[in-house]
Amino acid sequence: MITAGVDIGAKYAKVVILKDGQVVARAKALVGFDLVKSASEVFDTALKEARLSRGDIQRIVATGMGRNAVLFKPPINADEAVSEVVSAAAGAHNIVPTVKTVIDVGAEEGRGIKVEGGKVRDFVINERCAAGAGTFIEAMARALEVHVEDMGPLSLKSMNTIPMNAQCCVFAESEVVSLIHSKVSKEDISKAIHDAIAGRISSMVLRVGVEKDVLLIGGVALDPGFKQPLEKELHTSIIVPEFPEYVSALGAAVIAADSTR
Repeated sequence: MITAGVDIGAKYAKVVILKDGQVVARAKALVGFDLVKSASEVFDTALKEARLSRGDIQRIVATGMGRNAVLFKPPINADEAVSEVVSAAAGAHNIVPTVKTVIDVGAEEGRGIKVEGGKVRDFVINERCAAGAGTFIEAMARALEVHVEDMGPLSLKSMNTIPMNAQCCVFAESEVVSLIHSKVSKEDISKAIHDAIAGRISSMVLRVGVEKDVLLIGGVALDPGFKQPLEKELHTSIIVPEFPEYVSALGAAVIAADSTR
């Protein structure tokens, strides 16, 4: 049985292809203005990696904010669309069957999900402001004039705690500029930024409660400076799986496989 999960997020489109329950291809690419084109291109990349054709795929499930763009529409013709919360729960359970709490932080949203047997028990979403998501880190990296990939390693070098009070991405950027003018090091500012995001995400997750095992997924999970302050805020250990940005796409592929049985 061969299935695929297509996750069209705010910044990236991701595809995972499963063959008899095993991942045979992963692919991702930046999302352009044309969501269908972006999804089609990354889907083709995954097919080539798996050495498969479109006709080999028995069922496709779409997820992400752009999921309806490919539902029943060529060339992908996804058979079904599920929410990001549902696909994240299914993907997390596939990787860590004992998972009870999933923290999903992407480019523009953060989610806390209570999971039982791969099914959603409860969830909460922070969608009002990018200050609790990856876009915030990118904006702050521009203010610091560093590459976004360097933000996490920089924060881990800091030994100081600098409070960041701004609750909005725009005001936080002004606060960062003020810290720069005050000769605060980039390492300390980067740590303050990660501490601020961890504080916002933890406050959100605590609304649904935290039970082990806890899994951190989404693009921000790739940032090495985020896990440490989040664990400190939640007073628990957190698992970051390999390929955390693909977990929702994996979950969609798993749901597609379950639907064919």
